[in-house]
This record gives sequence, C-alpha cells and structure tokens, in this order.
Amino acid sequence: MKIAVVGLGYVGLSLAVLLAQRDEVVALDVNTGRVDQVKAGVSPIEDADITDFLKNRELNLTATTDAARALEGADYVIIATPTNYDTRTNRFDTSTVEGVIAQARKLAPEATVVVKSTIPVGFTERMRAEHGTDRILFSPEFLREGRALHDNLHPSRIVVGDTTPEARRFAELLAAGSLDPDVPVLFTGSTEAEAVKLFSNTFLAMRVAFFNELDSYALTNGLDARQIIDGMCLDPRIGCHYNNPSFGYGGYCLPKDTKQLLANYATVPQNLIAAVVESNRTRKDVIADQIVARQPKVVGVHRLVMKAGSDNFRDSSVQGIMKRIKAKGIPVIVYEPVLQDELFYNSPVIRDLDQFKAEADLIIANRLTPDLSDVADKVYTRDLFGQD
Repeated sequence: MKIAVVGLGYVGLSLAVLLAQRDEVVALDVNTGRVDQVKAGVSPIEDADITDFLKNRELNLTATTDAARALEGADYVIIATPTNYDTRTNRFDTSTVEGVIAQARKLAPEATVVVKSTIPVGFTERMRAEHGTDRILFSPEFLREGRALHDNLHPSRIVVGDTTPEARRFAELLAAGSLDPDVPVLFTGSTEAEAVKLFSNTFLAMRVAFFNELDSYALTNGLDARQIIDGMCLDPRIGCHYNNPSFGYGGYCLPKDTKQLLANYATVPQNLIAAVVESNRTRKDVIADQIVARQPKVVGVHRLVMKAGSDNFRDSSVQGIMKRIKAKGIPVIVYEPVLQDELFYNSPVIRDLDQFKAEADLIIANRLTPDLSDVADKVYTRDLFGQD
C-alpha cells in the first residue's frame, strides 16, 4: 500500500514515521530543507522518538517536493498542512488543505483523502460537495508537540469521521502502527469528528484557565496555590493531572481551536467558551502586573517555547507577557537557542546562557528547567509542579 503524507510538521512527520513501519510512505512538503533532512534521516522538528526512528529504525519512507511523485498511485493521501486562525475572517485559513485536496483529486482520483489538519465544523461536508466524492474524511489528531510520535505509538483514542470500509481500514493502519494492543476506536459522522477535536482542545484550555485563575486568586491573596490544588485534585472526579499553573495556554492548537469553536457558536447561546478565551487574556495581564510590580531593571525571558522538548513557540503565552512588560518601558532580553534572529520583538536574543543570567536581574520562565537552579533567586515562574 502506498500512503502519501502532505506536510512535515509534528502531525505529518509523526504519522509518516508511524505508518512507514509497515507500508510505503511518501512525504510531501514545500520546504526543501525539511525534505532534505528527512532524506538524510534527520528530524526537522524536536521530537526524541522521531529522531530515534529516523536514525535507527527501518522505515519505508521517502520525502519529496514533487506532488506528482508523492500523490500518484497513493491509496491514502493524508493532509497535515497548517490551518492558522485568521482574525479577519474569524475562522481557520483552510487554503492549504483545500489546495491539497484539489491536487489529490487530480493526481490520485481513487485515493481516500484523510484530513488531519484541524478544520472548522462542516468543512468535510463542504469539500465532499465541492468535489462530488465521499472519499474525503476527517480524522482528528490528539498529539503533544515534542511527543507527537509517542502519542501516535500510544494513542488515547483513534477517531475517524466516517463508517466506510476505507475509514475502517485507515483506523486499522493507525492501530497497527501503535504499540498498545487495545486502542479505543470511534467511528463518527464527519461533522461530529470535527467537533470532537475542537471541543477536546477547548476543554483542555478551560482546565488550564481554571487552574490559572485559581493561581491568580492565590497570588492576590497571599495563599499557597499548590496546597489548594493538591487538596482539590485528590478528588478523583478532578484528578491530579493537567493542573499546573502557567503564564496562560498557548502553542499551536489551543489558542486557535478555542477561537474557532467560539466562532462556530455565532448563532448558539453560550457563556463558557467566550469566558475561556477571555480568561487567557486576563491571566497574562495578572502575570505581567506581578512582574512589573517587582520593578525590574532588565527582564530576561527564558525560552519562548511552550514546553520542554519542543522547538515551537507559536502563540506561546510568554510572548504575551513580554509584550505587556515592554509596553511599560521595561527592557527585555531573550534566551532562546532555537531562534536564529538577533532580535525578537525588538529585544536582543542572547544565546549564551551565562551572559543571559548575568544581564537579567529578573528572569521569567513559563516552565522551570535545571539550568536555572543556580539563579533561582532571580526567577519568576508559576510552575508549581515542574511538569507541562
């Protein structure tokens, strides 16, 4: 079987590696650098398992920038291209997905197209109508950046938005590539599968927002937030997970997915979804005020990435904190090894950690790492549990 995977980001590359254990996979990307790295057995993204598999496992995986080579003769075309949220239209920009669907219909008309990119509710039905085919389906992904392949090898669930033989076969491909014997598999309607993705991420954002607001209350009233959280989370209905305060939720998925879900509620009465989005803005205000109140001379931002083991800082919450601090006239420097630019939002980027520690009199860190232990007295964080 030939499987084409379009897009070599976290989702696409992790799926390509997973499926190449058993089947022929051709990965397609417009970025020549990424394609060359995969050809050389090097991961273009920070993910320990992907790095290991590319280096040490036998995979039937090739990469190319040639759409015809990737798509022609494919049984499945998996789309994992970006769908950024467009604030002008209040919806995902699905242009890359639509472009690949059109290419796939032309070059591989018999292939089943599986959309893995996050899309608005109703998108799959619209694409089926436009192209006059039911061989387009949506299957949401539930991956963490930096652990994308791990989460494909140990999936919490497999959801496929169709009930056709092709949909069931695709679910079998994902299950066969995993290391867990009894992965829950759910077949739904296409629109329901789209909603599963958006509501799942919005619930996670809501949980982040809740514990951040608890922490804001504790900060304001001089309470020990960890004691409160520990006491709450011993209740099994709440659970001791996903409860670590932060500077706010961020990354690629949660900010855009919550906004898209809110947009889908345009004609439906709601209060909670809007509150989740607004809570994240308020949290950044609270954290920035806490930092400004300390009257630092130079604030050092330790890492722009959202979490350990990731090289992505799109929409990271610390950027919002940074902008608020700079608006108060406080100089900011940035330590971010994965950033090649000399400036970030007109703030100097320092790649020497010792120099960074020396120049900053207050260091803000969304997540603590051992390399800050020698300057703990300088560090401001809300990382209470030392975990993402």
